[in-house]
Amino acid sequence: MSWRLAFAALAALSLSACAGGSQERYGRFIKPVANPGKVVATELAFARTAQDDGQWTAFADYAADDATMFVPEAVNAQQWLKGRADPARAVAWQPHQIWSSCDGSLAVSQGAAQWPGGRNGEFLTVWRRQRDGSYLWEADIGQDLDAPLTAPDFVSTKVANCAEPVPAGQRMASSERPAVKGQSDDGSLQYLIHTMDGGSTVTLLLWNGEFEVTGPKVFTD
Repeated sequence: MSWRLAFAALAALSLSACAGGSQERYGRFIKPVANPGKVVATELAFARTAQDDGQWTAFADYAADDATMFVPEAVNAQQWLKGRADPARAVAWQPHQIWSSCDGSLAVSQGAAQWPGGRNGEFLTVWRRQRDGSYLWEADIGQDLDAPLTAPDFVSTKVANCAEPVPAGQRMASSERPAVKGQSDDGSLQYLIHTMDGGSTVTLLLWNGEFEVTGPKVFTD
C-alpha cells in the first residue's frame, strides 16, 4: 500500500470514529418522543410481510427475543415459531387504534383480523422501540368475533400526557400476578395481561395526570 492510500485509510477511520463518537455524545441529549405514525407503518409492514413471505415467518421477523404470544396459552413466541411451517394462506389484519407512551418507547395497536375461510376477529399487539429506533412486538393476542369490526375512516392514535412525568410511586403495581406485563421507559403506558379459564384479559393504563384505564378487554379461547 502506498503512503497516499495508507494516509487516506487512516483519515477515513478517524472520521468514522469521530462520527460515531458524536452520535454517542449527543444522542443522550435527544429527548425521546412518541411516534405513533411509525407504529402504524410498522404494523402495516408486518401485515404485508405476512402476505408476501408467510404468516409465521413474519411473526418471527417482527418479534422481540422475549416476545409472548397466546395460542391460546402464553408461550415464548420465538420458541413456538421456530421451524413452524407457514400456512398456505396468511391471516390478514388492519390496525384501527394506537396507544403510545409519551416517550414512544412502548405502543399498543388494536384492530381487525380476517382468517382464511371467512372467520373474523380482532388482535392486540404490544410494540417496544428498539435501540435502533425500530419497533418489535413483545406481546400479541387475538380472538374470533361473530361479526367483523367496523373499519374506521383512519387509524386513531392516543398519546400519554407529556406535560408532567408519572410519579415514581404510581409506576406499575398489581395485586395479582399477570401472565405478561410491561411499561414504557417513562411509565406513561402500562399493560397487564391476565390469563383465566377460557381466555385472557388485557388492561391498558395511559397517563393523563392520572391513569386512564382501558379494559379489562376479554379475549376468549
